[in-house]
Amino acid sequence: MSEYIKFSCERVAAEITSFEGLAELNAHRRKLLQLGLIGVDPNGIGFGNLSVRDGATDNFYVTGSATAGIQELTLADCAKVVACDFERNCVRYEGSALPSSESLTHAAIYKSDATAGAVIHCHDSKLWAAVLNQAPTTSRAAEYGTPQLAYEIMQLFKRTDVPKIIAMAGHEAGILTFGKDLEEAFAVLMRERRKWI
Repeated sequence: MSEYIKFSCERVAAEITSFEGLAELNAHRRKLLQLGLIGVDPNGIGFGNLSVRDGATDNFYVTGSATAGIQELTLADCAKVVACDFERNCVRYEGSALPSSESLTHAAIYKSDATAGAVIHCHDSKLWAAVLNQAPTTSRAAEYGTPQLAYEIMQLFKRTDVPKIIAMAGHEAGILTFGKDLEEAFAVLMRERRKWI
């Protein structure tokens, strides 16, 4: 288990079948890597992750934990999240990779917005500083990868009209964007960067 994953994991299948969004996921990861919005920090710690919803279900494919620095992901570098229990702080998944430490966060967005088909979590210090408390923002007390953060996100959707971007106050530089697909989630991120920085 990774020291950065704050939930318990239950693997229900050792492998995942090929999914339609893998090529699109890799294409957008390459762009994010090139921009330095995902990757590995100077201490060797990976940051950033992407996910795509599995059709009309709340299941989703997410980049595996500690894969942010890999140039091209294979199926073995992804996990399919098939259930999230926020109360028990547990994720059930399929695949050989551990799901991203932000899996509960992605699940909260999919649970809150039926039109969301993809989520990007990246690190952008300048954008984060600019949109903090300007865009919907989670509490500073809600740390990354926790049920508290997932609950915060679900409350943001109940209280405000979330414009497809969320600042994570308790996760320095942490930004979430989402859309009907990764193309839209990436376009939202680029639009917000042009607007604010």
